[in-house]
Amino acid sequence: MSSAPKLDRLDIRILSHLQRHGRISNVDLADAVGLSPSPCLTRVKRLEKAGYITDYSANIQLEKLGSIQRVFAQITLSDHRLEDFSRFESYIRKVDEVMECHLVSGGFDYQLTFLTRNVVHYQSVMEDLLEQSIGIDKYFSFIVIKSPIVKQYYPIENLLSTNE
Repeated sequence: MSSAPKLDRLDIRILSHLQRHGRISNVDLADAVGLSPSPCLTRVKRLEKAGYITDYSANIQLEKLGSIQRVFAQITLSDHRLEDFSRFESYIRKVDEVMECHLVSGGFDYQLTFLTRNVVHYQSVMEDLLEQSIGIDKYFSFIVIKSPIVKQYYPIENLLSTNE
């Protein structure tokens, strides 16, 4: 991957618009951000090559497919050497039910988000994890009752410095 280019306001507009409208045509994107199609496509390709744009995907309303259970789990490892973290992360990366895994500071090591059919399915996944030699000392589970806010995008302009 090449070094990341400095982003200007047009790059930010492109990224922001693609975040919400990933299937937009280049012509419509160019119109939305105030460019002609050719320079817009050049910028998009440059942003892809630099790793700012990593994927284009569809957001699926999984609840329409059937019952799902989202569970947050806080996991503490028994040992805290680099190889302990690597072993855990390497294994957990392959678990289909794990949607997110974050190494965090505080009273535990990892915050995970699981997506399962139901609580029984979640418990079987956790029991399987505990049987593996991946260093789990203890875990706490939090069953999600309701998710009134789940954003699929973030106003990236808010992340950038206002000093330009």
